[in-house]
Parts: sequence; C-alpha cells; structure tokens
Amino acid sequence: MSHSIPRFLAFTLYLALFLLAGTDSSVYSAEKNVIFFITDDESPTLGCYGDQVAVTPAIDALAADGTLFTHAFATTASCSASRSVVMSGLHNHYNGQFGHQHSYHKFTSFPAAISLALPRVMQRAGYRTGHIGKYHVGPEEVFRYETYMKGPTRNAVQMAEICKGFITNDEDDRPFFLYFATSDPHRGGGKDQSSKLKLKADLFGNKPNGKSWEGVDEVFYDPADVPIPHFLSNTAETREELAQYYQSVSRIDQGLARLVTILKEAGLYDKTMIVFTSDHGMAFAGGKTTTYEGGLNVPFVVRNPYNERRGVRTSAMISHIDITPSLLDFAGGLDTETNGPKELLSWQKYWAEKGRKMDNLHGGHKWNRYHGKSWLHTLDNPDSTHWKTIFASHTFHEIQMYYPMRVVRDSDFKLIWNIAYQLPYPFASDLWAASSWQAQFKKGEEAMYGQKTVKEYIFRDRFEFFDIKNDPYESTNLANDPKYAEQLEKYKSILKQHQKLMGDPWIMKWDYE
Repeated sequence: MSHSIPRFLAFTLYLALFLLAGTDSSVYSAEKNVIFFITDDESPTLGCYGDQVAVTPAIDALAADGTLFTHAFATTASCSASRSVVMSGLHNHYNGQFGHQHSYHKFTSFPAAISLALPRVMQRAGYRTGHIGKYHVGPEEVFRYETYMKGPTRNAVQMAEICKGFITNDEDDRPFFLYFATSDPHRGGGKDQSSKLKLKADLFGNKPNGKSWEGVDEVFYDPADVPIPHFLSNTAETREELAQYYQSVSRIDQGLARLVTILKEAGLYDKTMIVFTSDHGMAFAGGKTTTYEGGLNVPFVVRNPYNERRGVRTSAMISHIDITPSLLDFAGGLDTETNGPKELLSWQKYWAEKGRKMDNLHGGHKWNRYHGKSWLHTLDNPDSTHWKTIFASHTFHEIQMYYPMRVVRDSDFKLIWNIAYQLPYPFASDLWAASSWQAQFKKGEEAMYGQKTVKEYIFRDRFEFFDIKNDPYESTNLANDPKYAEQLEKYKSILKQHQKLMGDPWIMKWDYE
C-alpha cells in the first residue's frame, strides 16, 4: 500500500466498511467479552490523535465508535515493569517487578500478587482467558492464562488469525478475555542497509528492502513527510527512523482490523469490549525509559458496545494502574467498596497448599486492593473526570540501568524526582545505538536533542519541575526558580505522601541522599 493515498480518504473508506459490515449470528457466544490489545513502545501517533501522516484507519474507526483518552499515562516507560502494572493494578515499586523479567535481569512480582493478577481475577469472575504475543512478566504462575497461543509477534494480522479459534469457541459458554500483545513497534530486526546515511535507521521490525510480512499490505512512509515529536531533533537520521517506526505502527493497525472483522463475522463485535493501548511511549531517547511526557503519555482507546454514546473524546486523566480494576469492573468482578476482587484469592492459602515456604512472598505489603480505579464511568461522558493527580515510578529498565525516578503530575504542574541524579542517565542498549541519538551525541555536549542539549539529557537535575499546563513540551525546568519555590515544596510534599501511602521503599532517600 502506498502512502500516497491520503490518510483521511483511507479512514473514510475504512469507517464506511466498519459501520456497514454485516454480522453472522451463527455463534451464540456469551456477552461481555474483552480484548485487551497492547502494543510495544507506541506513542499516540495515530490518525485519531490528529497525526496527519499516520495511516491507521482501524484504530481511527474504533475511536470514532468508542472513547478516546487524550490524557492516558503509563506509570513507567519500561516494557516489563509497565506490563506488571497493567496486569496487577499496582505500581511496580509495590508489586516487586522493578525492571525487566527476562534473562539475567531476573525481576519478578511478589508471589502474593496472585490475589490481584489480571488473568487470575478474570478467570475467577467467570472468564476463559487467553494470551498471545509478548508476555514479559513473572512469575508465570501468578500471571497465568488458561490458553497460550503462539504466533509471529511482528505480524498482528497473523496473530489475529491464530486467535480466531479461541474467540469463536462455542464449546465453552463462558465469555472470553483475550490479552493480545504485539512486539511492534519496538526496535529490532537490524539496520536499514539501503539507507545512504552513515548512521542507519533501525528497522523497527520491518522487513528489509521494502519486503512485506505475510498477509500485510505494508505502508511505506517518506522520511520527508513524518512529523518530528517535540522531544526529538529534526535530522535526517531521526526522519529515517520515524519512517520505519510509522510503518510498524500501520502494520499493527491491520492486525486490529482483522480482529474486528473476525468479531463481526462471528456476531461478537457488539458483545466485546476492545481496549487499545501501549506499554509506554516510542523507543527513542526522550521517550522510552524516561518519565517525560514522551515516555509516559500513551494512546488509549476503548470501544464498549454497551455504551450509548459514540465518538467520545475525553481529557479525563487515567493511568495504567486503572486497567485491571476497570476490566474486572466490566466483568462484574470488582468489589467497589474494597476496590478489590469480589472473589479474592487468598495468596497465603494458595502458596501454602503448593508447599511454598520462601520467606518473602509478599514484600511486607497488603494484597487485597488495587492502586487504580475503574474508568468505566468515563466512557460515554466526555466531561467526566477520573484522577486529579497521577504518579509514576521508575527504577530499572535493564538491570544495568539503575536510575530511580518518582513523578507526580496534575493538570497544572509536573515534578520529577531524579533520586540518583548524581549518576549519568543510563541508556537502554537499543536507544544508545539509535542513529537518531548517535547523530546528536557525536556533535558534542552542546548539540541540541529535542528541548535539551545532549549534556542536559545525560546529566539531570535532582528535581525537574514543569508548568505542564503552559509548557507541555517540558522545555523549562522551574525547580531552581525562586518564584516557584512554594509550588515546588507543595508537589514534593504530595509526592512524599503518595510514596508513604503506596509503600515505596525509595521514600527513605529523602532523608539521606
């Protein structure tokens, strides 16, 4: 598919098909099914978010038929830690997964998280649970699904085909919950050797030399056309990488389109809530692994077939801690008084019956309620609110990357506490190697990278305080401005109170570092 087709025309054609498609009622499925669709390192670079070049007709149509959140935030811009939040409803400093789960990184959630874990509570609420794609959490027994499906996680179209049998299974009268996790648009797959630049772009999972994944009508982007996010520099290297990134984003969209078609053909579309989001922002320095807006602000679209209003756009502030309680609320399994599962699994009894006698199953925490809260009430009311204040908690990405940060943000100000600010900011290995970063890094410390110099990006102040309402690009740190001293102290106090309430071990750093 050539990108010469105007994005608005692609959307118009798809929306017409989307709304007019017939359904086949031959499958008599249970009501209130759920598909949770999570991508890997994706910012709100979608047509429905106003992106003028993104060819994303499926997600645009879903937003036109559902609810789009403009202020949705991850709690940490690190893949594994973020997914532990998504699947537990708890901040990662609380659930215990401080960083990556795989390989030598070895972080996992506390076994007691089994009481609140998303697949476990959905099953206890009467759902059959299925998973396909990126997992990246542990222990598996805590976050266990009944059915695991395997597929090429860079090809969401094929992933959707593999899930068809699970979705349309009429031998089990329970509603289904499908966790659908792509590896796109994460970096990977090598460098674009066709590039004429010395520093060559990452392929972002795309096939080299203009080739396509099976069943995908690849969308190719001209580097000259892509918009430059505020946290990146307008260079040839950045543009080439963004063109690869956008191609990966469009491939995801075709997978979503295939899922919607499968649902409609089976008569399930109006019985299934679809939630679309990403684990955190795009995999560029200034996005992924940071607690800047480029790292934490994520796309978030919900299509609830049981809502009356369509095409809702809301500025209600929501967080990834809200996902598990919201899905459980939709499933009818949330106790609104305790903000925990109605059918609460006793982790003590569960592990005792398993003969588990390790000393530290729970981290000293309680495991009966979620940090997040349900956003169901916001879906058909564009004027509704959710959180007045949100928090973020990052500690590790890769195990070599110790750089704990704590964040408090509301609609006016945002405070980032760089706890280990004496250290140079550590880079994820793929972000360090990125041509978009290396092009500026090689120019020296005073070269600009987005809103900062290279030096300012690597060596950060202890506190970064932004007037986020008037400075959404986080260009001016007010932490050392005497005019904002009173406000700074106010937000420090809010952050400390939250850390105390949430059992954050790093609260002690206020006293001796």
